[in-house]
Amino acid sequence: MGRWKPPSKAGSPYITAAGYAALQEEQKALWIRRREVVAALAAAAAEGDRSENAEYIYRKKELGGIDRRIRYLQKRMPVLKIVRHEVPPERVFFGARVELKFSNKDRARYQLVGEDEADVSKGKINIDSPLAQALLKKRVGDRASITIEGQEKSASIESIHYDVGDDTSHRAS
Repeated sequence: MGRWKPPSKAGSPYITAAGYAALQEEQKALWIRRREVVAALAAAAAEGDRSENAEYIYRKKELGGIDRRIRYLQKRMPVLKIVRHEVPPERVFFGARVELKFSNKDRARYQLVGEDEADVSKGKINIDSPLAQALLKKRVGDRASITIEGQEKSASIESIHYDVGDDTSHRAS
């Protein structure tokens, strides 16, 4: 018998305009890649015995991965709500780029984004994460207590920056 996992809680359905555009581009690229993989799969299938044909097996797995991602995007994208700020708020909300200064003088920059565009290596953290939740509704100069790796750390908010409209940006300092 397989291991049963309870369904995971759905993340917030929010996304930035840039994040939504990136998902649209990804979906378009996946459809193009799918055509190429289907052509390669057909060529591999024409070679004969499929049970020992490594190219055929590889292409079938690749096609399955592409189809799964396309299906996910087709279900997820209509549910997403694009968040735009006409006037930049003075507090930390979704889409904010926040610069933090920790007690030990270290600095960090994060942008609060939805789960579909979160990438910690690029400084984009999920709005549902504990760090983002600790920062929400804070102003410049406020302190936030954050638990990182089991240790309580304190950070002050140095600046808040929002992308407003298409390419213009504003700062609160």
